[in-house]
Amino acid sequence: MRKNGYIAIKDNVTGFSFANLGLFTGFAGGLVAAVYALVLLDILGSAAMVSLYSSIYNVFGLLIALSIGEVLRIFSKSKLFYASLLSVAIVFFMMGFGIKRETFIMLDLFSLIPLTFIGVLIPLFLADFAGRGGIAGLNGRYIFWMNSGWLFAPMIAMSIAAVAGLRPVFMVASLVYLLGLFLFKRYGIIEMDKKIPKITPRKSIRAVLRETKAYFRNRDYARAYIISFGHFAIRTIRGLYVPIVIIEAGFTKDILGLVLTAGIIPYIILAMPVGRLAKKYGKVFTKGGMAFGFIAYSLCSFLLYFTGGWTMLALFVIWQIPGAVQETLNDMTFFNVAKGNDRARFFGIFNTSKKLPRILTPLMAALFIVVFDTTSAVWLLSGVVGAMSAALLLWNKK
Repeated sequence: MRKNGYIAIKDNVTGFSFANLGLFTGFAGGLVAAVYALVLLDILGSAAMVSLYSSIYNVFGLLIALSIGEVLRIFSKSKLFYASLLSVAIVFFMMGFGIKRETFIMLDLFSLIPLTFIGVLIPLFLADFAGRGGIAGLNGRYIFWMNSGWLFAPMIAMSIAAVAGLRPVFMVASLVYLLGLFLFKRYGIIEMDKKIPKITPRKSIRAVLRETKAYFRNRDYARAYIISFGHFAIRTIRGLYVPIVIIEAGFTKDILGLVLTAGIIPYIILAMPVGRLAKKYGKVFTKGGMAFGFIAYSLCSFLLYFTGGWTMLALFVIWQIPGAVQETLNDMTFFNVAKGNDRARFFGIFNTSKKLPRILTPLMAALFIVVFDTTSAVWLLSGVVGAMSAALLLWNKK
C-alpha cells in the first residue's frame, strides 16, 4: 500500500473493511432522511420553501465538492475521514435539541462539510484497496451494507419521532457515526504526511477552475458527469417529496416508515449481484443498467402523477428497483474511465454531479408546484428528467 501513501495498516484490513463502513453511514443516513424533509417543512412552512432552502443548501455543497481536490493535497485521507466522522457526530447531536430555526439551519449547513468528505473518501478508499478484483465488486458490497443499514432506519426513526419528536432522531444518528468512527480507528491506518503547499485564496480558486476545465475537456469524464447528474436529479425529487406527498395524502407516519423501509429491500437484494455483473461485463452492463433505470424511473413518475392512494404507495416502492440498479452502477461510470491519479484528482469534481442537481432540481420542482398548484407535479418533472437522461445515454454520436 506504500504506493498509495499508506505506511501502515492492520493485516486483517482489506477493501471489504471499508465497504463494511456502509452499514454505519447507511443506517445514520436512513434515520436522518426519514425525518429531514418533515423537519424542514415544520420550520419553513411549505413545500416550496423546502425546495428553495434545499437549493441554497446544495450551492454550499457544490462549493465544498469542488474544493475537495485541493483539500486532499494538504491532508491525508485517513485524517480527513476521522475528522469528518467526529464532526458530523457532534453537529447531529446538537441538531437533536429543540433549537431555534436559525441555529438549526446554521448547523445543517455546517454538517454538509463533513458529510461531503465522507461521501467522497469512502469510494477513494475502496479504489485504493480494490486489488486485482477491481472496484465493482467492492462497490456492490458497500451499497449492500449501506442499504442494509437503511432497511430498518425509517421505521426506527418514525418510532422515535412518535415518542420524542422528529429532532431527537438526529441524536441517534450521531451515535451511529461515532460507532463508525471507532471501527475506522481500529483499522490502524497511517499515511505519509503531506508537504503542505503555500495556499492563497486566489491560487486555490485558479487551481479549482483549471482542474474543472481539464475534467470537462475529457469527453468520457463529461459523459459520466451528465449521466450521474440525471440520476441524482431524480433521486433528489424522490428524497424530498415522497415523505411530504405521503403525509399530505393523509397517511400516517407509521405508513411512511413502512413505505421507506420497503423501498430499501431492492437495494439490499440487488446491490451485490449488480456489482458482480458490472465486474464481469464492464462498461456494457453499466450503460445498459443506467439506461434501464432512467426509462423505468420515467414511466413510474408519469404514472404517479395520475394515481393516488395505495397505488401511489406501491409505485413508490416499485421505482426503487431501477434506483437500486443505478446506485450500484453510478460511480462506475466514472471509475470505468478514470485511472491512476485521475481518480483522486477528479473524483471531487465528478462528485459535484451529485450536488448540482440538488441545487437546480428543487428550484424547478418549486416552479412545477406553483404552476400546477399541487406537490404531485414534481413527478412530471422527474418523468421528463428520466426520459431526457435515457435519450442522452443511448445517443451515440460518432
